[in-house]
Amino acid sequence: MSFLRPILASLAAFACTASLSAQVKVGGGYEPAAPTADADPALEGVTIIDKLDSQVPLDATFRDERGREVSFREVLPKDRPAILQIGYMRCPMLCSLVMNALVRGIQGVDWTVGEQYDVISLSVNPAEGPDLAEGKKAGYVAEYGRPKSAPGWHFLTGEESQIRRVTDAVGFEYRLQENGEYSHAAGVFVLTPDGRLSRVLYGVKYQPADVRMALLEASQGKIGTTLDRIILWCHMYDAQAGGYVVLAMRVMQIGGALTLAVLGGGLGWFWWREARSRRLAPPTEAGAAR
Repeated sequence: MSFLRPILASLAAFACTASLSAQVKVGGGYEPAAPTADADPALEGVTIIDKLDSQVPLDATFRDERGREVSFREVLPKDRPAILQIGYMRCPMLCSLVMNALVRGIQGVDWTVGEQYDVISLSVNPAEGPDLAEGKKAGYVAEYGRPKSAPGWHFLTGEESQIRRVTDAVGFEYRLQENGEYSHAAGVFVLTPDGRLSRVLYGVKYQPADVRMALLEASQGKIGTTLDRIILWCHMYDAQAGGYVVLAMRVMQIGGALTLAVLGGGLGWFWWREARSRRLAPPTEAGAAR
């Protein structure tokens, strides 16, 4: 019956919510991201500033991995979100850790780069160019393991002034050290289709469940199923926990709605059976005499 559909959907939402919350809540196997800035004295004072909902400058210009001059507007997909990774390609350690962790995280997501979302990698080193970017893209596309995803990967290099416009917009701080390396924090930025900062995933470990939720959140409901949106509604991102956690109040609201649906459906079925029985019942002798 049609009244059973919301009941089944709510039951499925509860099952999936319980499964997902076990993956993202603290104490359930998830390891909160350690603050990178405290791990090394060289990173002191370099952090990621909270600038959620800020607009990335769409007219900032760069070179892509083919050497073409492109604006951020041209690279950003118009109908889906994007994950922005910022670092530099010759980074001896942290940038590779972040990018490798991101690849592992998105490998566990059933959505595919270039179809439901894109990945943009921006180098903060103005000395790096398209030749290096092309090699990096080929390597990460191969590691990702979905060859048809290549159009959805973008590796950008450019001038310091243009790089700073983007990093300042998303709150990514970095600085050049005396040894020629760059110090910076670890994290990736999830952007909406129109280039606003929707979520920052911190650290060097990105759970597929967190990546999926962040992308769904950034897409504003344009990707994913109704069930995905119900699950997202029951969660919020907790930076201290390093992932999405269950909102007890919203789970209780769904529980209340489920209870009302069950009661309403049961009562409706009962009343329908009663009315049907009366219509089909044979006439009584008194009724026949009239």
